[in-house]
Amino acid sequence: MRRIDVIGIGLGIFIAGGVVYGFFKAVGLDSVDAGIWSQVILVGGLVGWLLTYLFRAVTQNMTYNQQLKDYEDAVLQKRLEEMTPEELAALQAEVEQEKRALKQTKDEG
Repeated sequence: MRRIDVIGIGLGIFIAGGVVYGFFKAVGLDSVDAGIWSQVILVGGLVGWLLTYLFRAVTQNMTYNQQLKDYEDAVLQKRLEEMTPEELAALQAEVEQEKRALKQTKDEG
């Protein structure tokens, strides 16, 4: 995120807080109550955003993780496309051998 984005988001939240405060004043609350309720909404929104962030961090569903996975998939796909048929056959034989060895280990254990 760029510095200007952070400044814009901060300014937007500041303005939204003023709008919510003005709304509560227009509804008929006095200045103190309007300030308290606008702060309650601000803190509630902040806690909600924090919970969604923590959920995405724990499930590794964040932008960086998705970009890294997409990059790794693209690199593997490109490597597969560049392999000759003989190399592909050798790779497939190696995978099958490892599957058999893994199955044998599971059966013994």
